[in-house]
Amino acid sequence: MNFLYRHRVAFGVACVFLSVVMALGVCIFALTVTASESLRLTVVIDAGHGGIDGGVVGIESGVKESDINLDLSRRLGRLFEDAGFSVVQTRETEAGLYGTATAGYKKRDMAKRSEIIHRNNPALVISVHQNFFSMRSRRGAQVFFRSSNERSVTLACLIQAALNDMPECARKSDPLKGDYFILNCNDYPSVIVECGFLSNAEDEALLLDTNYRDKVAAAIADGALRYLSSAANG
Repeated sequence: MNFLYRHRVAFGVACVFLSVVMALGVCIFALTVTASESLRLTVVIDAGHGGIDGGVVGIESGVKESDINLDLSRRLGRLFEDAGFSVVQTRETEAGLYGTATAGYKKRDMAKRSEIIHRNNPALVISVHQNFFSMRSRRGAQVFFRSSNERSVTLACLIQAALNDMPECARKSDPLKGDYFILNCNDYPSVIVECGFLSNAEDEALLLDTNYRDKVAAAIADGALRYLSSAANG
């Protein structure tokens, strides 16, 4: 075996070795990315109502609750995505989740929301709504939880505290027990956030302001992130 031939063989072996190392590096990188993505926590955001079920309406503007819910849910979802979470929206359009608008549509709609929650095994569930009350002076954001779920109680307290701290908060509230399907259909940390009263002119005007919606979304996200941080450290 002459000198030139030996060097050609050595060069060939080195190339093969380098190719294997590069291939392994790509595989390791791919596995790392895949593992990282698989460890991302999922947050389910539920925009209440939709389609023929518009929810309550604003006393001054006639704005539909379902439209405000959807817009706020999208803003909230972007905040969680920016924070590195995987976000699942139960309702991504103005349509409801019931299929055809026939008898039993509400039951089908709620069953679909429950299915989405269970399919995604979320770290938490936030259902976004707007409130309405016969006494038009009543206003402010209100968070509801299922009392038998301690994690939901903690989540509700932290979100309510963040909403109470908003400069626009006219009335500080305590989170309340709620007997609602979206809270009872799962055992994940779940809350309903009633962002304001569309029966109150001041709340309605605020909720029509996109800048205020950003602030509400930020407060909800802040409370939720505080909960997730405490849960991770606890």
